[in-house]
Amino acid sequence: MAAATPLDWTGGPALAWVLSAAVLYWLGGRGSTGSRSDTSRRWRTAAFAGGLLTILIALDSPVDGLADKLLWVHMLQHILLLLVAPPLLALARPWNRMWHGFPLDTRRVLARWLSAGRWSRPLRAVARVLAEPVPSWLLFNLVLLGWHVPGAYDATLSSPLLHASEHFLFFATGLLFWTRVIDSPPWRSRLSETGRAVYLGSSMVTSWLLAIVLAEAGSPIYSNYSDLASRPGGITALTDQQLAAGAMWVLGSIPFTIAILSVVYRWLEPKGSAQSPPATRPLAGNP
Repeated sequence: MAAATPLDWTGGPALAWVLSAAVLYWLGGRGSTGSRSDTSRRWRTAAFAGGLLTILIALDSPVDGLADKLLWVHMLQHILLLLVAPPLLALARPWNRMWHGFPLDTRRVLARWLSAGRWSRPLRAVARVLAEPVPSWLLFNLVLLGWHVPGAYDATLSSPLLHASEHFLFFATGLLFWTRVIDSPPWRSRLSETGRAVYLGSSMVTSWLLAIVLAEAGSPIYSNYSDLASRPGGITALTDQQLAAGAMWVLGSIPFTIAILSVVYRWLEPKGSAQSPPATRPLAGNP
């Protein structure tokens, strides 16, 4: 079994998606002018680049190859797609800027179709439902737990299409989840600060339950990993599973904890200090 090397970047569909997003982001920002928010803009660009790089690390780097041989690496891949890339992209707020990367005529046609098209009615209805906190919370946690049921998990390792669908749903529901916590115009959360803390904390507990199941199991749960003749590092299948539990428990808790502390900080912050005087607000029209 060949070992993965730092040069084993697959250049798969994720790379095409990341490059397309980066081009749209660049095109949408070409006409922007400098303002007092330049520092904020640089931080958002850094967050956007970090989110795209996280997707590449998860899906197009040696991590993707090792994930077929080590459960704990596969769990790390899921953490990157659920809990790292989505909040970074939500913080970046790239959506309006990427939208302006399309030609004007294309934007007009798409906007007309999305806002008033007959065929887009189901899409608008689904968007209204998912904009609510409870449906987005349920979808995120059900996707997290559902794909880690042994039958579903083993099936993804036998079917590239199913595996790609799993990764897409992790990222999509992760982005939906984090934009209910982090205001990322044009999407704004309807939750109060207390609601956001509960929303985050309850999801962190859900991930802990998954970690506990993996850690306390007396035998390997996933047959694809237990049936391997050997694993990198010479570890046993049960040790690999316990490391995966540790990754979900410890590494998976870090983004939740940072977000909860940020929410608590804003909640405790004096109301007057949270409002910027009119003279310091960004000029209209800036991305």
